[in-house]
Amino acid sequence: MSGTASLSETLREQPKAVWVTAFAAVIAFMGIGLVDPILLSIAKELDATPSQVTLLFSSYLGVQVLAMLLTGAAAARFGAKRTLVGGLSLIVLATLACALASTITELVALRAVWGLGNAFFIATALSVIVGAASGGQQGAILLYEAALGLGLSTGPLLGAALGGLSWRGPFAGTAVLMGIALVLSATQLPSDASAPRAKVRLFDPLRALKHRGLLITSIGSALYTAGFFTVLAWSPFVLEFSALGIGLVFFAWGLSVAVSGVFLAPKLAELLGERRATVVAVLAYAVLLAAMLVDDKTLLVIAVVLSGVASGLLNTLFTGTAMSISPAPRPVASAGYNFLRWLGGAAAATLVGHIAEWSGWVHAPFLVGAVLCVLAAVALGLGTRGLDDPHHVPAAAILVGEEL
Repeated sequence: MSGTASLSETLREQPKAVWVTAFAAVIAFMGIGLVDPILLSIAKELDATPSQVTLLFSSYLGVQVLAMLLTGAAAARFGAKRTLVGGLSLIVLATLACALASTITELVALRAVWGLGNAFFIATALSVIVGAASGGQQGAILLYEAALGLGLSTGPLLGAALGGLSWRGPFAGTAVLMGIALVLSATQLPSDASAPRAKVRLFDPLRALKHRGLLITSIGSALYTAGFFTVLAWSPFVLEFSALGIGLVFFAWGLSVAVSGVFLAPKLAELLGERRATVVAVLAYAVLLAAMLVDDKTLLVIAVVLSGVASGLLNTLFTGTAMSISPAPRPVASAGYNFLRWLGGAAAATLVGHIAEWSGWVHAPFLVGAVLCVLAAVALGLGTRGLDDPHHVPAAAILVGEEL
């Protein structure tokens, strides 16, 4: 990431489309950590087991994974704006319905609808920001990661603040915020009518994964994301704090993600090289997951917050590589990459509760997450040898990404 623009430089003179999309991205990413502070409340109020409650993550991510295969084709056929607005509309409807749900089954099903909307928004938002932002691709990725970090940090805080009143509060609050993002996107983003569109077939994202560099990067990201969601979905059950306590822990975690992804990742990549920096960061994440095996809540809190630093590094490094390493158009490469990335998260969110139950050890999911991160480091270290510099962006990828 040498030559990457600083955040202050990136923020100057950005077009309105970038700001609107970035704001909507902040709200969308809030939804990932929003339910963390209220997991215990939902379990109590709806008489649900930990394994049932963690399905709120897995249904959301599972549907998002499958829908990622459709995002490139949808953006190509309907245009980026229509795809974004459609995704945001689904999120608004789903979050509002979540606030009215009466059973854990309803809530899990509605989170799946939420995940569908998020899939159409997230993959398209990244290509819109990269295509429209001034300052080049790497500056745009910094802006995207800043939105990610801000959303991840404010989501748990909002969940804690509104969750103190009722577990329904965070869902209702998100519906209002997403409604604002929907109105802004519908009225402020440029029309799709004037934008030329490339032809993207339904399975192009999977075809893009035939590129060894993109495939290995995506597999490494999937293994890391499994560890990421192990921390996100399971640590509240180990900590057993109040909604406010969990919210504050993950607010600090989210700030760590934002600061690390925007300010530290470019410097580490410049110092070590992007691939080596990614391997170092994912091994650091494995060490932090291993520290979570110790039965000490103070140590667990520290490890969770510090894991945000490693997550910030990895989110930026993985995204930068995935958007640059393949000759496929950006929306197609993004969809293929996100398909595998979130597949890892969906699997982890589904299995963490069961792993703890099967093993009889509440810390067992952290051990599995640590092993997966070590495997990610091995895959990246061995699988990407001999590949070209990921910052050499193919002309075709630039052209089609900007058109969409």
